[in-house]
Amino acid sequence: MTPSRPEDHASGAAAGRSLAGRRVLVTGGAGFVGSNLVRRLMRDGARVTVLDDLFTGRRENLPPDGIEFVLGSVCDPAVVGRLVALSEIVIHAAARNIVVSTRNPREDYETNIGGTLNVLLAARAAGVERVVYTSSTSVYGNPRYLPINEDDRLSLLTPYAVSKLAGENYCMAFYESYGLATAAVRYSNIFGPGQDPANPYCGVVAKFIEALFAGRAPVIHGDGDQSRDFTYIDDAVEATLLAAASDRAVGEVFNVGTGVETRVNQLAEILIRLTGVRVEPVHSDRRDVDNIRRRVVNIEKTRRALRWVPEVTLEEGLRRTVEWQRGQARPGGPAAPPAPETGSGGPR
Repeated sequence: MTPSRPEDHASGAAAGRSLAGRRVLVTGGAGFVGSNLVRRLMRDGARVTVLDDLFTGRRENLPPDGIEFVLGSVCDPAVVGRLVALSEIVIHAAARNIVVSTRNPREDYETNIGGTLNVLLAARAAGVERVVYTSSTSVYGNPRYLPINEDDRLSLLTPYAVSKLAGENYCMAFYESYGLATAAVRYSNIFGPGQDPANPYCGVVAKFIEALFAGRAPVIHGDGDQSRDFTYIDDAVEATLLAAASDRAVGEVFNVGTGVETRVNQLAEILIRLTGVRVEPVHSDRRDVDNIRRRVVNIEKTRRALRWVPEVTLEEGLRRTVEWQRGQARPGGPAAPPAPETGSGGPR
């Protein structure tokens, strides 16, 4: 992972100051990424409104006070228009995820594409200062070369990838055609505290930890040598807010990852050690979605333009996530195992 520098830390502080007191709308703000964005915005002194239909998000993910929460969908142009008109900055994080999109492409189209168009039309009408669109590295599909640059060839292998790229393209078209300031961030496998393992659509990290705490072997789809670029939630939030604040972000698309490639087998090994649960992973058939063999992104453009670098290593991020899930043991469910003794290293 690229080491951070003093000017990189300073840029993050500047982003926070520039958003203080601003009216910010976060669509999908009750989801995993959205709720983390909301809490950071509140910490930085922004005035936050959340629009969420609670399809996968949860109201309890959000602070009970200090925000305006609106139960509604980005598919509703009237609701979107009203809320965008009251905002200076919009962070558009509402979407159907890859699993839902694959099962129901029409819902994917209506929410991910139609909802994004509703946001952009409302933003143009209201003259908002910035729209930041949260996209995905799924648009790269199986890349020809690694690490992946933002301008590399795209390979759209799922309805989700199609809809996320359509949202990006609409953002760029509204910037070029109407002068609406937009920016897009392509997230790579975001994980961290707050990703609820009870949500059937959560990521692999939360699922592996939940299995280990229940004394079950984590299930790896395929041979486990497929790789991803796992990104800690706080780093993703920082990059997103810099895209909302920096003039250099307008009209651009940025990779948000670490530049570090991790095999799923390696991920399971680290989590087994951190939890101290003595099990061996089991392998099953490949999944019918997200069958990408290797993925790691080049974050040099994001570093240069936004003065951003990830600060949390994979191991540290996984340790924080394990401790958070350890504290989330549900009443009546199996108790999480005690943390391994410092220095023991756990099973290897």
